[in-house]
Amino acid sequence: MSTTRPEVTAAKRVVVKVGSSSLTTAAGGIDPARVRDLVDTLAKLRADGAEVVLVSSGAIAAGLAPLGLRKRPKALAAQQAAASVGQGLLVHRYTEELARHGVIAGQVLLTVDDVTRRSTYRNAYQTFAKLLELGVLPIVNENDTVATSEIRFGDNDRLAALVAHLVHADLLVLLSDVDGLYDADPSDPASTMLRDVESVDDLADVRIGKAGAAGVGTGGMQTKVDAARIATGAGIPVVLTSADLAGSALAGEPVGTLFHATGRRRPTRLLWLAHATEPKGAVVLDAGAVRAVVERRASLLAAGVTGVTGTFVAGDPVDLVAPDGTPVARGLVNFDADELPDLLGRSNEREVVHRDDMVLL
Repeated sequence: MSTTRPEVTAAKRVVVKVGSSSLTTAAGGIDPARVRDLVDTLAKLRADGAEVVLVSSGAIAAGLAPLGLRKRPKALAAQQAAASVGQGLLVHRYTEELARHGVIAGQVLLTVDDVTRRSTYRNAYQTFAKLLELGVLPIVNENDTVATSEIRFGDNDRLAALVAHLVHADLLVLLSDVDGLYDADPSDPASTMLRDVESVDDLADVRIGKAGAAGVGTGGMQTKVDAARIATGAGIPVVLTSADLAGSALAGEPVGTLFHATGRRRPTRLLWLAHATEPKGAVVLDAGAVRAVVERRASLLAAGVTGVTGTFVAGDPVDLVAPDGTPVARGLVNFDADELPDLLGRSNEREVVHRDDMVLL
């Protein structure tokens, strides 16, 4: 007789992520039956007393058929056009299905800037908190219509892990078209599903295959493992399974793969800074500044900077690198790239990166 997973059954706030291939037809349109089944599962979870946040892919995929596109376009502008058409269709479908259960849907579109800059990340949390307080089910997606290649999350698996941390979730559930993580390609008859993963670091020797071959999504199995690493390292357990097993997974049944939490919660914005940003440049530190930043967790002062690379403006993420070029931290810089050379090596207290805007790598 199987036992339930206490990490799942005890969760009071759950983030569920569903991929494009689990929502759409082969032609690229939304599959009403799949959306209905997912919503029924989420409504039951809410009825059992949990708060739910849904991170849903599918906007670009949903826009393909109405635009007469046969496959996901490669050009960013075409993807954004498809997302513009598809996002409304996707949320409309969710809104209709949730209404059958008396639940209101709320759309939340995010870019990296929304949750890494000090001026906006707190507002993002407050928005989620108020939606959940009002009984709304937030439906989250990357703001594909306006996000440039420089400020994209890249995949919704990573977005879901970061949202789970942002909303202080107790559990993250990643729904795919594969029923779990295997120790080899799932199509290999000799492969075995990994039911429990104590630490993602234990997967170094596992040959991670693809999540599926529907051709409408961006995430493979590797992105799901990366998302699990982010979430579990921040204290949030993760269940990975297929969309048709969502009900069983959320009921705590031992289906799919459970990644156990390995770390503790970290300051939300710093987690996003570490995992959701690409550095716009680098600031080279002398040995003393490296010790101050890494060992004493001090702010980076202009006196410890020896060089600058890249083009960036105040507020951009930059890597802080040791004299040998090894990145030791990432932070939000307080000066433009062309302002820093005038400050290099000076014995002053000008903070190039404040310690509250810095995360060690």
